[in-house]
Amino acid sequence: MRWKFAYAIGFHPWEDTDQAFHRTLASLLEREEEGREPPYGRALDVGTGSAIWGIELAKRGWEVTGVDFVPKALERGRERVRAAGVEMNLVRGDVTRLTAAEVGSGFRLILDTGTFHDFDIERQRGMARSLDALASDDATVLLLCWPRRLRPLIRGVSREEVEAAFTGWQVTDVKPSCFKLPPPLEWVLRPDEHWYRLRRA
Repeated sequence: MRWKFAYAIGFHPWEDTDQAFHRTLASLLEREEEGREPPYGRALDVGTGSAIWGIELAKRGWEVTGVDFVPKALERGRERVRAAGVEMNLVRGDVTRLTAAEVGSGFRLILDTGTFHDFDIERQRGMARSLDALASDDATVLLLCWPRRLRPLIRGVSREEVEAAFTGWQVTDVKPSCFKLPPPLEWVLRPDEHWYRLRRA
C-alpha cells in the first residue's frame, strides 16, 4: 500500500497546504455552520491521515471522529490531537466498510480531503454506501477530488463517477480548492482539485 509506505518514510506533502487552501475550506465550513452555535454536531473526517483537518473541525466546535487504515498516520494524528488540546476520536478502519469500524452514526458533516478520488469504481461505491448509512438526514458531504486523467499516483475522479456512487445525493456545488504542491511535484502531478458539496436529494 503506497500510503502506508509514504507515512513510513515521512513523505506526506498533502499536509503542507497554503493559506489559499485554508480560506477555501473555511468558507465551506462557515456555510455549514451558518445560523448555528457550537457545538455544531457530529463530523466524520474520512481518511483522516494525521488528523490535521479533523483538528481544525474540533477547534471550530464540531464533535469529530477521524478514520484511517494507516497505523503510522493515526499515530501522528494522536500526537497532533494531544498537542492541539482538542477532543477527537481516532479510529482505524476501512472507509468502504465503516459499520465494521464502529465509528458511530448521525454525522451531520462528512469531510474527505482526498480518499474517494483514489479508489476504483467498486470502492468508490462502497465508500458512498458506507457514508450514506452513517449520515444524518440533514448531512453535508464535502469531497476533495482531483479530476480523472492520466497521472502518476492518484487516479482522480469525474463528476459523473461522484454522482453514480452517491445515489440519493445531489451535487450542489463544485469549487476550486486552490491547493498547490511544491515544485517539482506541482509539475509532475498537476493538481487541479475541486471541492464537491453533496446533500441528500
